[in-house]
Amino acid sequence: MDDDLLRFSRSFDNVAGAYDRGRPTYPTAAVEFMVGPDQKTVLEVGAGTGKLTEQLVALGHDVHATDPSSVLLGVLTDRLPGVRTSVARAEELPLLDGSVDVVACAQAFHWFDQEAALAEFARVLRPGGHLALAWNTRDEKVPWVRKLGAIIGTQDSDIRVPDSLVRSEKYGFVEESSHRFWQVVNSESLCDMALSRSNVAVLDDPAKEELLAEVRRFYDDYGRGADGMQLPWITRCFKASVIENAWSLPRREGAETAESAPAEATDESLLIDFR
Repeated sequence: MDDDLLRFSRSFDNVAGAYDRGRPTYPTAAVEFMVGPDQKTVLEVGAGTGKLTEQLVALGHDVHATDPSSVLLGVLTDRLPGVRTSVARAEELPLLDGSVDVVACAQAFHWFDQEAALAEFARVLRPGGHLALAWNTRDEKVPWVRKLGAIIGTQDSDIRVPDSLVRSEKYGFVEESSHRFWQVVNSESLCDMALSRSNVAVLDDPAKEELLAEVRRFYDDYGRGADGMQLPWITRCFKASVIENAWSLPRREGAETAESAPAEATDESLLIDFR
């Protein structure tokens, strides 16, 4: 984990509750696109407090959630005590080769060493399995949402398939899908959302308080009082199947290669009897 990610991870540990309260969930249609209609064994990487995990479990999938933060996973476990969890980095997963149908990652892939993570995902995926990525982005085409972004930090709304996935020889064609939904927010949940952002989480206390005061003033101008307001989001999803060709998969310890295969084989032993 690089220094910036380690610093942000520790900052998120301090605002785990705010992260859980302020961040939106994921629409069911997006999760169904990511995983598919049938029940599957899903490894969720960068699960955080379990926003996506909860949706996966609700759809009947068998989920193993991982995250480098034990604090965030603690929040997840409180909500979903039956879900297996592991404190682990995306680049070094505590799973056996070919042990899951889907690797799912929401709102986190950009934090990883992507080449190493993609190789590790390919290692744990079963033949025919796939990787699914998702990001929630606020719809800042809406003027008041754009103004909110100017206060708490804007974000790239033009989310595209990661170049690392497109270039990877370990995965096939990448499918894409977008899903629009709304999150009901009030003054305090907007403050929690602000605190959950990495650029805010690393601020000192006086700077945080100043920013939160500005968020509250913003809500007083644009909000709807006790009934809250609806914040528009777009979930952008990408998925790609792992390539089953042996030469495209990571070398598995103890596995034979063409070079290590027994030398006793003869032309005669390679003939196929069609009788």
